[in-house]
Amino acid sequence: MTDGQPAADAGALLAAIAARGDRDAFAALFDHFAPRVKGYLMRLGLPAAQAEELAQEAMLTVWRRAEQFDPATHGAAAWIFTIARNLRVDAVRRDRLVPRLDLMAEEPPPPPHADAAVEASQHGERVRAALASLPDEQAEVVRLSFFDDRPHAEIERALGIPLGTVKSRLRLAMARLRTLLDDMK
Repeated sequence: MTDGQPAADAGALLAAIAARGDRDAFAALFDHFAPRVKGYLMRLGLPAAQAEELAQEAMLTVWRRAEQFDPATHGAAAWIFTIARNLRVDAVRRDRLVPRLDLMAEEPPPPPHADAAVEASQHGERVRAALASLPDEQAEVVRLSFFDDRPHAEIERALGIPLGTVKSRLRLAMARLRTLLDDMK
């Protein structure tokens, strides 16, 4: 999975891993999700080294338990991030991370630098404007897929349109957003 492919393809990659132990599918899934899982764990307060360790453990769990993924129940991203969150909770329970978390509870995090807050706000405004510029049909599919984390099959049923149309609208929307937001990398 590359930056050009939507995260919604993660369900298909998980199916390939579960069905035949597809290493290429896992590599694509790992390349896409491992950095995001690490960032998520760091936002939860873990130092980079521990976040990296738990992110790799989470991805290993994804490899081992891919057959347990049920796209009818939840999206692939939600499933992967739930695994990561559960591993973090388990680590805290094992007292491996308790001292660090106790220190964090006593000291509030420093406020973001003003420049970073302004930049984040501007980025958010640009993303909202880009989403608003999409045709309603495409914007709805993006919202359901990325904000509601619904699988394509569920979007198909919710909107009453063919699966191919869901995927086409999503692909067109992502291409348009990529064009509009290309300079934000």
